[in-house]
Amino acid sequence: MNIDIQRNKPFGAILIGKGRDIRQMDVNTLREIVWQERLLILRGFNAFPTADDFANYCEQWGEISLWPFGKVLELVERNNPEDHIFDNNYVPLHWDGMYRPQIPEFQIFHCVKAPKANQGGRTTFSNTVTALEKAPDHLRELWKKVSGSYHRKMEFYDSKTVSPIIDTHPRRGYSVIRYNEPPRESFGHFVNPPKLEFYGVSAEEITEFHKTIRASLYASENFYAHEWVEGDLVIADNFSLLHGRESFETQAPRHLRRVHVLSDPPINNIRLESYK
Repeated sequence: MNIDIQRNKPFGAILIGKGRDIRQMDVNTLREIVWQERLLILRGFNAFPTADDFANYCEQWGEISLWPFGKVLELVERNNPEDHIFDNNYVPLHWDGMYRPQIPEFQIFHCVKAPKANQGGRTTFSNTVTALEKAPDHLRELWKKVSGSYHRKMEFYDSKTVSPIIDTHPRRGYSVIRYNEPPRESFGHFVNPPKLEFYGVSAEEITEFHKTIRASLYASENFYAHEWVEGDLVIADNFSLLHGRESFETQAPRHLRRVHVLSDPPINNIRLESYK
């Protein structure tokens, strides 16, 4: 098959399909690429006409994490949303599954409709492995002392998670950052924010913690913002990356579908304190 593999900057890989069927690609090979590169962008392949077609493809990657709505989350702006994931505002960096009994290894996104140029809506990713590797020793020592308490209530759950900022990749054993970035006041109204508390050091050091870890996570060598093209398929390593979303113009034609794929065997969320 004529596949053009490119390096993505600052991390990840891009495969250009040139109209080919993605189902002809060996999933084991693609999975290895994600494990190595942490992000895989598949562009120019034949798109999935329905959500069921997309879910059926994702089944090849592993067991899909089931939600009250099913296998596929339709990420599209709603009128009068009750939660920020269905708003057009930005979404702070976080990891998926932090409020659920099991943490997915892979996020698989499919772009049904992409915003037009300059309408915003890029999905953001931060490589926490390189952020830790490149941080000076004194900052890593500060971050290591801090833990975060996260409580979030929305239509799909009411949960609380407590996690150290520097945690361990559950399959690879190296250090990763687990951080739910507090919403920034400069972005205006934020629909249904989580309740966040950070502790382990003094108030002055907490201020320094947020300032320095944000600077690292958003540094150009660790941060990537994906501008969507219709038909894009993006697979992310949820154990190593944090992700979020830039704000976008209201009523822009932004429609993503997302599926969570569990590890084999599934990874239980040992940081979850309560779930209902």
